[in-house]
Amino acid sequence: MKTEQINRAYELAKARYADLGIDTEKVLEQLQNFHLSMHCWQADDVSGFEVQAGALTGGIQSTGNYPGKARNIDELRADVLKAKSLIPGTHRLNLHEIYGDFKGKVVDRDEVTVEYFQSWIDWARENDTKLDFNSTSFSHPKSGNLTLANPDKGIRDFWIEHTKRCRDIANAMGEAQGDACIMNLWVHDGCKDQSVNHYLYRKLLKESLDEIFAKEQPCMKDCIEGKLFGIGLESFTVGSHDFYTAYAAKNNKIPTIDTGHYHPTESPADKVSALLQFVPELMLHVSRPIRWDSDHVTIMDDATQELFSEIVRAGALDRVHYGLDYFDGSINRIGAYVIGSRAAQKCMTRALLEPSKMISGLELQGKGFQVLGILEECKALPWNAVYDEFCLRNDVPVGTDFIAEIERYEADVTSKR
Repeated sequence: MKTEQINRAYELAKARYADLGIDTEKVLEQLQNFHLSMHCWQADDVSGFEVQAGALTGGIQSTGNYPGKARNIDELRADVLKAKSLIPGTHRLNLHEIYGDFKGKVVDRDEVTVEYFQSWIDWARENDTKLDFNSTSFSHPKSGNLTLANPDKGIRDFWIEHTKRCRDIANAMGEAQGDACIMNLWVHDGCKDQSVNHYLYRKLLKESLDEIFAKEQPCMKDCIEGKLFGIGLESFTVGSHDFYTAYAAKNNKIPTIDTGHYHPTESPADKVSALLQFVPELMLHVSRPIRWDSDHVTIMDDATQELFSEIVRAGALDRVHYGLDYFDGSINRIGAYVIGSRAAQKCMTRALLEPSKMISGLELQGKGFQVLGILEECKALPWNAVYDEFCLRNDVPVGTDFIAEIERYEADVTSKR
């Protein structure tokens, strides 16, 4: 797309939005400060780099076998950098513990230290990227159905030690980058069929969390993630939304809203204004569930748009951390990165361009017809011209031009793996 066409379309959009009291230049500044935390696991279908790694377990599943997935740390880093080059703005990288630089050494999860992530810290500094982190409770001989909630003290202590060490690593990352590392804790613990020990399992999980969080870590922030159910663990989830919401509110922790972890009729967007009354911040894991936590690539669907709109309407831009969480192995993986990231940015663009103060005032006056009318008209306003201008100013492909770039990378790089 020609630069003059993009500029001309932007100037027209700028005038349209000015009529509604929206400064598009301010919106572009806000978008520049909107940093996504890109999930490393999209590049290799959640395989990781452990020497003893086995099949993916723990109530999650990656589907597809599109050629060219990253097989080692160098390939994954190259793929991430390629994706980042096609996404406007500056973004973070979210690492799971199994993506350590183990250099062919067998390192069990309760033995991991920052040593195995120093090369990531160095790489991030060299590539102007900040890091976030996750403990990894799945795909391990001691995972089973229960980890931090396991009645077997030996297994439970193993995972407590693992998670403590992950917090140490996250704190070291935060200290090195001069910005808090956001560490997410999610465990798959649950039961496949009928269970009568719900209280026991939740008591054990609470005790494990209390022990894990006992140490103050000034350079990282703790997030805790609930879930409706996992594959093979459909009947009961220890770390339910109720459990983690209560724990976060009582212990000043950050709840993680994973958009795939709710009942299909439940709105993750509606959680924003409710939770922020009681907790300091929120973490997002944005994906696209289709009937279950299927982790399809994020697109501009109604659910994602409403989520970002609710954040802006709540005035909570600085109280939310924005992560992606999907792993589609059925299509080009770099393409999946770029489509999902740009979709999230487009939803935020539309949210920032909404004349929310005007609409709010009308609603408080009881003018429901006007509220609905303006909301509907906003859907057809030229928000895409503002996003195109954002891409242009960040020197990344505009419109569908990124597709050809990814096809070239596939021909030159990933197809040769």
